[in-house]
Amino acid sequence: MKTVYLVRHAKSSWEYLELPDMDRPLKGRGIRDAHLMAEWLRDVLHRRPAVYTSPATRTLHTAMIFARGLGIPLDQVHLADELYAASHDQIAGFLRGIPHDPEAVMLFGHNPGMSEFISDSVPGFAENMPTAGVAVLEFATSSWSGLQGGAELRYFDFPKNLK
Repeated sequence: MKTVYLVRHAKSSWEYLELPDMDRPLKGRGIRDAHLMAEWLRDVLHRRPAVYTSPATRTLHTAMIFARGLGIPLDQVHLADELYAASHDQIAGFLRGIPHDPEAVMLFGHNPGMSEFISDSVPGFAENMPTAGVAVLEFATSSWSGLQGGAELRYFDFPKNLK
């Protein structure tokens, strides 16, 4: 059994229109939502995951908030360029290439790839993943390289549901 914790970056700021997309920071609301969801996930987390994040500022900041809230050392948060604006197929390919075969992986990324990956993996799932949303999927496989669809959605929540 392999577990994937998918986290969409928290709400970003559009205050600085001159910034490239990669450099957009989180809004104050996004920071608060990330803390809220990290606290929620602490009660749901069954295994310490290997953590990978898109290098975009808003995504890395979200990952750092979660790592701190979950007691994961920041030096164990790995940047993965291929997660920036990744499609559902790219996310699946990234997971299939995870080294060292950990039992659980946490990915911080972007939509629409995150929502599409969940829809492709979980039969009947058709929701959009909101900012700071978290989905926990379990795959009946013993190796990341054998990852295919047919996952079980263990948890799916987002800030609006918890406020």
